[in-house]
Amino acid sequence: MKLFRCLICGDPYMGSGKPSNCPFCGAPEEYLVPGREWVDENLSLGELTPVSRDNLTKALQLEVNNSAFYRDAMNKTSNIVLQGIFKYLSKVENEHASTIKKILKVEPPPPEPGKEAATDDDRKNLEYAMERETNAKKFYLESGEAAVEPRVKKVFEAISRIESDHVGIEKELLGSGY
Repeated sequence: MKLFRCLICGDPYMGSGKPSNCPFCGAPEEYLVPGREWVDENLSLGELTPVSRDNLTKALQLEVNNSAFYRDAMNKTSNIVLQGIFKYLSKVENEHASTIKKILKVEPPPPEPGKEAATDDDRKNLEYAMERETNAKKFYLESGEAAVEPRVKKVFEAISRIESDHVGIEKELLGSGY
């Protein structure tokens, strides 16, 4: 067994080889390093610029809202495949919130009223999910460009890529008739 750690979320993974994505936050393979090489970059982060602090605070709320939305969508669908996909997406969004929380050194806020609610219609939930992920991807790209701290820039860029993967999942599901 080999130990790997994610440079984004910091979570450890043990397996016979490196996975193609972090099983916890979804970061691409290049963000997974052998356990001995991992360093907690949050410890050397220093003071955040006001722009990065503001964008991280917005990102934390976005991830909390999206995690709650996916959990609600999971509970409202009777489709076993969508239950699994929504559960996975909720966990990944929750891991993003946890990662951002560690950078900000704050507790996450509750979901904003109404932002966590899914409908009873699977297709509408997938459409809402794709809209959420598309907006998140754009937000993270812009926030990554505005960040001057290498750690914050890395996290925003990685999460933008992950959200892009989520858009692809939702496009594929919508294209298959859900």
